[in-house]
Amino acid sequence: MFINETRLKVRYVETDKMGIVHHSKYYVWFEVARDEFIAKLNITYKDMEDMGIMMPIIETHCKYIQGAKYGDEVIIKTNIEEITGVKVIFQYEVFRAIDGKILAKGSTVQAFVSSKEFRIINLKRKYPELWEKIKVV
Repeated sequence: MFINETRLKVRYVETDKMGIVHHSKYYVWFEVARDEFIAKLNITYKDMEDMGIMMPIIETHCKYIQGAKYGDEVIIKTNIEEITGVKVIFQYEVFRAIDGKILAKGSTVQAFVSSKEFRIINLKRKYPELWEKIKVV
């Protein structure tokens, strides 16, 4: 299984009045980590969009375990939990770099759709060359 690690430093703008990262920012981090994960497969979202493929999120989940704070360096471990011809489930684990404590666990479910009709497509059948790059499970 391919797991990518993305490192980010918590910015002040990401924290709330309590000095803890606001829960909504984890989804931004998931997107950054997912983009980097895909890039490591020698694909970019731009490449996919140029081919007529989009990957809208159809479901999200995040369990917050411990709060990250301004200045913390976090590591987001990203992998593909499941992939079919029509959808992919990315899994994320967020750790604090200095002590390895897990801060959050989450997932996103994304469908493969045609950018023209915005209808679900079967990536495995319609784009077999892309399927071979992305099926890392």
